[in-house]
Amino acid sequence: MPVNTPRSLTVTWGSESVIVSSIDHDLPAPGEPSAQGEVIAAGAANPQALLPDGAWRAIARATTMPEGIALQLRTSPRDPGGLLLEENVEGATLRSVVTRVHLSELLPGIQPRTGMEVNEVPDPQVEGLTRDGRPCAVVRYRYKDFGHLKDHVWQTLHGTLSINSYASSILARKVTRSLITHPVEVTFEDGTPSFHGLVVRDGITRLASAWNVLAGPDADAAKTATHAVGSLFGGIRPDAGESAPALDERLAEHREQWREGIRKEFAHEMGLLEPGLRAAQIAQTFVVPAQIAVGARHHPGHPLAPQDLFDDAIRSILASVHVDFKQWDAAAQHVEVITRALKRVIQQGDSLVPAEDLQAVYGLAVGRTSPDELPTAFRDHTIPGTPLWRSVYLVHALTRAGLFEQLKDQAKTIKGGRRMGPKGFAELLGPLVDLPWRSHKRAVTKQARNAWNNGGVLTDDVMLDWDPVPTGDFTSLIGPASQGDLNARCTLAVAGGIALIADKLLTRNVGSALGAAKEKGGVPFRSDVNQVVQDLSRQDNELGLWTLALAANAFRADALPENAVTLRQLIRKDPDVGAVGRAYVHFRVDLAQPDRIARDGNGVPEQLYQWDVVAASDEKRAKPAKAAAGAKAGAGAGTGADAGAPDAPAGTGDASSEGAADGGGGPGAAAVFLAPAGLDGRPASQRAADDRDVLRTSLAAAHDALERLKLLEPEVGAHTPVIPLPGLKELNRILVGLTADIENLRRRTEVLHEEDDGEDTEDGEDGEDTEEGRG
Repeated sequence: MPVNTPRSLTVTWGSESVIVSSIDHDLPAPGEPSAQGEVIAAGAANPQALLPDGAWRAIARATTMPEGIALQLRTSPRDPGGLLLEENVEGATLRSVVTRVHLSELLPGIQPRTGMEVNEVPDPQVEGLTRDGRPCAVVRYRYKDFGHLKDHVWQTLHGTLSINSYASSILARKVTRSLITHPVEVTFEDGTPSFHGLVVRDGITRLASAWNVLAGPDADAAKTATHAVGSLFGGIRPDAGESAPALDERLAEHREQWREGIRKEFAHEMGLLEPGLRAAQIAQTFVVPAQIAVGARHHPGHPLAPQDLFDDAIRSILASVHVDFKQWDAAAQHVEVITRALKRVIQQGDSLVPAEDLQAVYGLAVGRTSPDELPTAFRDHTIPGTPLWRSVYLVHALTRAGLFEQLKDQAKTIKGGRRMGPKGFAELLGPLVDLPWRSHKRAVTKQARNAWNNGGVLTDDVMLDWDPVPTGDFTSLIGPASQGDLNARCTLAVAGGIALIADKLLTRNVGSALGAAKEKGGVPFRSDVNQVVQDLSRQDNELGLWTLALAANAFRADALPENAVTLRQLIRKDPDVGAVGRAYVHFRVDLAQPDRIARDGNGVPEQLYQWDVVAASDEKRAKPAKAAAGAKAGAGAGTGADAGAPDAPAGTGDASSEGAADGGGGPGAAAVFLAPAGLDGRPASQRAADDRDVLRTSLAAAHDALERLKLLEPEVGAHTPVIPLPGLKELNRILVGLTADIENLRRRTEVLHEEDDGEDTEDGEDGEDTEEGRG
């Protein structure tokens, strides 16, 4: 077989047998400095490609074929733009080169799919760059410090692999579809020197999966992300001193040294008589195909400013793939549409809303401005800096007459639709409003967003001209609202409505809910969500106003209330429920009580249900359902239970049973290390007693670790599970085997116990050792 003929082999990847095709015998060698210089010179000479010199150096360093890029950039009288790939999107033309790049030169970028989630590590600030009024095909990522950059890369790769991985496919066929990439200038707030690199904007799952292949079949998402970050950045310290080379030079040197080590490892593997898995891992991931944007042209009449044009054009390409072809979920699409529409309105500059206020609203919408910065952003220190008030001011700002129609027009243009009413606009707001609490209330996020799709809090009154009334106690607004104060009424409608929707006490009710009990989400009548909020906030509806005010007062952004019955609560008690300082409950309103909280015959406050919320919006309309429920309760009388008092939701009972199976262990139990059998000279029965303690303590420690992991879920983020699916499967396999072994021991022990209780046999046969149930 000729030396240069690619070869195939079959390898074992975890539990799979993978046929790996087309493994080359050599890896691409380092690019010659002269060839990289050709790229920089050709890029500078091409009038349709506009990048800073540092970006051209990053491209030349990343590619395995610098001469090929130089050829694509080279101009001629017949082709003034060279051989660049041209893509026309709304308002702009993008030009790109197609090449292969080193995996170790690519950073994961920001996508709406990841940007809509609440994460531990915040996204960097993003801004576009221009030169002489022309947009450059590069964006600037601004991180807090070098550690922020590394943590963000780790988080993105880890979160992506926790959702999906193409590892076995890439091992078999390499990455076959080009990653959409572009240059980025990475800067830091703490003064760390900046550098240029390449970021992947589409194909992040392929990028993460390639690192997964390189890390090996036993590497989970966390180990893969750690391996990638170590390969990309090593142990480089940004504060190496004035005598050290620049940061970008040190990063380039580290990555080239890393690649040289990989080349030597690959050469050794291919020199073996039978190359194995490691050779396939390296060959299939060392380089990946990429489409690199190098130029952007502004179409005449396009409303966006030059500094925003390139990023918007890239996002248009991503949206065309993931909205029309391979869709993001609905929430990611809604976030993409509304934020891009808002940016376009800002750039047009003809809005009746002051530009400074628009920037503040945009900061709130994309999460750049945190809730505690709300008073500063709106220049009013009477505004409470809480997540709920952030949502109130966001809804108010985006529905003002001076902004609403413009946003609708831009959103329709982006979506390609012709009509958009308040309900259509409300569904765009849902994923923006729940940004601060979506991970903590993830169990009911789907129902909450469905409620926004059904109108949310966009009532007829909320769409009028009004201003929020800042307060620390929403019940103080009930008096003015009852006297016709539109500002107070709408503040209660928006704040209370958001609280009820977020806590699953107001949902898009369907037909099956009409016949259900109130404890199971039943409702007295069908109604749209925004109509329920409208009726609750009527001037003459004191019961509805109190319901809204108490819901807003009780709302917590860091937990779910006990009222929100979820599948998790039905199976096992939610750690947030009943935990000191974390649990909270929404109570039903009784206007006859001094504190307006309803109580049963024993004086215990009654929980609020969606049935009560809907009934409070229109008591007259709810009367027939109340009468039917009363008749049904009367027919079932005689049990001693109060027919009018609902039972507590399943899963919210006493926690005394929790931890009952600790088996003598407990939180914080010290680890016990197992000594090799027979080395200490003690009898086997004594060593068995120690091992029983190890088993019991380890199981208790595992139980405690699992409880802590569940408590960490809200902090880790919505799209990144604390235990990825492969890890859960592995844990389940171990637990099944452990359970089977314990069951075998139990059966044998029972047999021995029964024989000891009976008469001795003449032949003295022992009990039979079976392997039933072994996992």
